[in-house]
Amino acid sequence: MSRLHTLMFGWEYPPIHLGGLGVACQGLVRGLMKNGVKVTLVLPHPDADREGDLDILFPTEEMIEHMHIASMLSPYDSAQQYYQRVKNIPRERQQIYGEDLGQAIANYSAASVEMTKDVRPDIVHCHDWMTYEAGVRAARYHRKPLVAHIHATELDRTHFSPNQWIYDRERWGFEQADRIIAVSNYTKQILVSHYGIPAEKITVVHNGNNITRDIDPEAIHSEYRKNHPPMVLFLGRLTLQKGPHQFLEMASAVHGIRPDVEFVVAGDGGMLGELINHSLQLGLQNNIMFAGKVSNDEAQKLFAQADCFVMPSLSEPFGLVALEAIAQGTPVIISKQSGVSEVIGHAFKVDFWDTAKMADCVLTLLREDPLAWQLRSEASRVLDRLTWEHQAMAVRSLYQQILHS
Repeated sequence: MSRLHTLMFGWEYPPIHLGGLGVACQGLVRGLMKNGVKVTLVLPHPDADREGDLDILFPTEEMIEHMHIASMLSPYDSAQQYYQRVKNIPRERQQIYGEDLGQAIANYSAASVEMTKDVRPDIVHCHDWMTYEAGVRAARYHRKPLVAHIHATELDRTHFSPNQWIYDRERWGFEQADRIIAVSNYTKQILVSHYGIPAEKITVVHNGNNITRDIDPEAIHSEYRKNHPPMVLFLGRLTLQKGPHQFLEMASAVHGIRPDVEFVVAGDGGMLGELINHSLQLGLQNNIMFAGKVSNDEAQKLFAQADCFVMPSLSEPFGLVALEAIAQGTPVIISKQSGVSEVIGHAFKVDFWDTAKMADCVLTLLREDPLAWQLRSEASRVLDRLTWEHQAMAVRSLYQQILHS
């Protein structure tokens, strides 16, 4: 019996990635491979036209083919953000990438299908809305079932004030897919309530983790605290969705009671300037550091140094960053409006708008060492249970169910 072969369309993959989608895509691909699935992965790549039509990466992993298509697509673009990026490149390259987001997606989709005509998949799998057209066209060409994997919706990114064109593209993709994978029950409910997708069409497969401890977090934390006061951490893109303004409001409330506490905001994004101004208005200038974008190694160190990590997202389909914090022994405070809250039992869970309660949770953790220790030890158990190899088994089972239905 030949092994299952999935033709997968994504838009980011480590080491080049902006957020959790690339990490999740890599984790799923590796998990599927460990479960005996052959994966052909197609990605947009800004420089692929200079490198030739086909780029085979990870040659030691014979079960994955990694194709790069010329595109400047970014998983977090709005139509306006795409235009601002592409207008600065030479005109002849604009014609390759597409002068607007719709044309860019059409170009990527056409090139993707053309490049994968010789692939012989059993199933087609696409990740989030910018790949739906490619996935639909490939599934039709190969006459194979299509799985749409939802990591975030336009409603998550815009706090339920969507760009109508993107929303319509998403809904079209959901309707065209044979089955849908949602990364949480939270996301599944959004698809049912706001996109009109039948619940029975959606399978929930929570994200997994392959997080390893490359450092000694206890030693790093102890060393840091010798010369620094308690530290509370935010780490994520500086966008409306991630709740950085809520973090600052919480920080202000904590500062009013514990003026010794430091706050670190790690990440970059279009809201940086207004967040700095907001922190000044709140009188936090002596207690807050905007660290910018950090590497994986730097992030691990920040988690270890922190006394607690706060994820105040307005709408978070999953929230891998909370698992990354837990892996470094950091107590977490997470938004109830998140998928990861479904799998972490030992954490403070707060509505994103309730910054006063968020502040109370921070103060409690700073005051109650035994409670902080208990949250650290109990929460870490989820990492052993929620591996990518285990979660990929559920995806493989779904493939088999679709193919035999």
